[in-house]
Parts: sequence; structure tokens; C-alpha cells
Amino acid sequence: MKPAALFLCLALVSLSACTTPTPSQTADVCLILEDNRAWWRAIQRTERRWGVPPGVQLAILKRESSFNAHARPARNRLFGIIPGRRPSSAYGYAQALDGTWDWYREDTGRGGANRNNFGDAVDFVGWYASKSRQLSGIASDNARDLYLSYHEGHGGFNRGSYRSKGWLVNVAADVARDAQRYQTQINGCERRLSHRFWLF
Repeated sequence: MKPAALFLCLALVSLSACTTPTPSQTADVCLILEDNRAWWRAIQRTERRWGVPPGVQLAILKRESSFNAHARPARNRLFGIIPGRRPSSAYGYAQALDGTWDWYREDTGRGGANRNNFGDAVDFVGWYASKSRQLSGIASDNARDLYLSYHEGHGGFNRGSYRSKGWLVNVAADVARDAQRYQTQINGCERRLSHRFWLF
């Protein structure tokens, strides 16, 4: 194999190794985190920094992107066929909008944060929950109301805009159930996840 071709192959292998694949299932969070130890460390950092329980962090990301680093809203269809514009600028694990992500980066001083980086995404969720506590009086472990404020914005939540959206209230209830289930699972596998001999 020619040196240039060999270098290209090695570069592609290296790049693929740095890309975390989307989990094939979202029911058992312990299995997900056992396969992604760096995610667990990021979740722990977010809990220490912002006080948001791991189950809440994960439930919000699961609902927003199913843990897909490059998730975007589906494009609108013109005449039901032609791909049009996306309905919003939401992107990445946390589906953060451009403007909200810019606010996060400016407010935290994390100018290099990326929406397709899991550690940055969970830190964003923690930061937004902290803002929800300050601006809307929502407890950090109240997954239902945190998700409603996440979806509607703090102003919308404070006005009660979600009350006329039965579908959204149902989604928020699902997020709360996921948060409780994930937290119960983590309580059972946390010691294993935090074992010092795991390198990855």
C-alpha cells in the first residue's frame, strides 16, 4: 500500500474511533454507560457542578435526541415531497437552539463547547436547569417541570404556556418517568460504573 493511502486509512480509523455511536437501545442506561465510560464521568461532573441528578440529565437527552450526537429536527416538506427548511436550529444531544447555546457559552465562558460533544451537552442541561431554578423556581430534581421550561423557555413556563398543550404535558410526564427509572438503574450500577480499573 502506498504511504499516502496508508495514512488516509489510519486517519479514517482514528476518526471513527473518536466518534461515539448512537446507542442501539435506550431502556437500560447502565448498559449505555458501561459502553461509554466518558459519558458517566461527564454526568458526574455535571451533577457536582449544577446539582442535577444523573437520571434527570439522561432523561432529557433521551427525549431530545435519543443520544444521537448529530440529531436535528426533520425538514419540513413542500407539497409533501420536496425537502424544505428545518423548523428550528436545534442540534446535537441536547437539541439546543443556536441562540440558547450562544447564551450558555457566553454565560459559562465555555466558548469552545460543541453541541455534538456529550460532555458539553450534559453540562448545558445542568446549566439550563440552574437557570430554571433561578428564573422559574424549579427544583433540580423536578424532571417534569425542568423539561417543560426546557421546551417552552423560562418566560413561557412562567406564563404557563404549556397548559394549553396537552401533548407536551404528556411528554414531560414521560420524561419524569424516564428520569426516575434511569436513576433507579444508576443507583444499582453506580459502583460498577465508577470502578477505578476501567480505563475507557
